[in-house]
Amino acid sequence: MVELDVQIPTTFDPFAEAEEFGRTGTKDYVHIRIQQRNGRKSLTTVEGLKQELSSDKILKSLKKEFCCNGNVVHDKELGKIIQLQGDQRKKVAHFLVNAGVVKKEQVKIHGF
Repeated sequence: MVELDVQIPTTFDPFAEAEEFGRTGTKDYVHIRIQQRNGRKSLTTVEGLKQELSSDKILKSLKKEFCCNGNVVHDKELGKIIQLQGDQRKKVAHFLVNAGVVKKEQVKIHGF
């Protein structure tokens, strides 16, 4: 049998460098998602806001601006998550950018 010097390429991990520095890049973004409830009902969730920001004050402003109800949920891994009634994804992104809370490049809108 003939032996060949062939090197099998290893899998490429695009997040390898980011993990060395202790972050994978998801902490820099504010994720705005929609969750479907019953029938036509839905929830809009906002996660990834900085810890030094007051989630309660942001929630109060969002509720007043969009005439909807909402609350703040505390998660061990993700931190504080703002939940709003209805599909408010684009409105929330526009509000956060205009208020100067985040930059437009930091907002990620998910959902159908």
